[in-house]
Amino acid sequence: MGRILSIDYGRKRVGLAVTDPNQMIANGLDTVGAHETIEYLKNYFSREVVDLVVIGYPKQMNNTPSEAVPYVNDFISHFKKHFPGMNYYLMDERFTSKMAAQAMIDGGLKKKKRQDKALLDKVSATILLQSYLEMKDKNSNLK
Repeated sequence: MGRILSIDYGRKRVGLAVTDPNQMIANGLDTVGAHETIEYLKNYFSREVVDLVVIGYPKQMNNTPSEAVPYVNDFISHFKKHFPGMNYYLMDERFTSKMAAQAMIDGGLKKKKRQDKALLDKVSATILLQSYLEMKDKNSNLK
């Protein structure tokens, strides 16, 4: 069984998280520059078996696509071009940044550390992945 990797795509930075090989626990992996993401994934996929990539898809409160959707769609096109055999799943990412900020507060991080946007992106990707794992447990038809 391979890992599941999640991507919280942003125009500047991309948060990444990954499960353990048994796909039970989500852990923050890294934060990379948006322009470095495909190369980073190529390297990661060459070292690790990944069964699925969960990509955060930004929606507004009324369930319509947010203004960031064109950038995410562009990334998805590049992703499919470079990794044509890789399974991926688009997951609603509403509230992940707010949940990540709250998790950092609850975890006792000092204000200076909470202002680290790279850490926020990585935590957001972890929350996105954990949400997917919980949904997968409830829905046995998901991979």
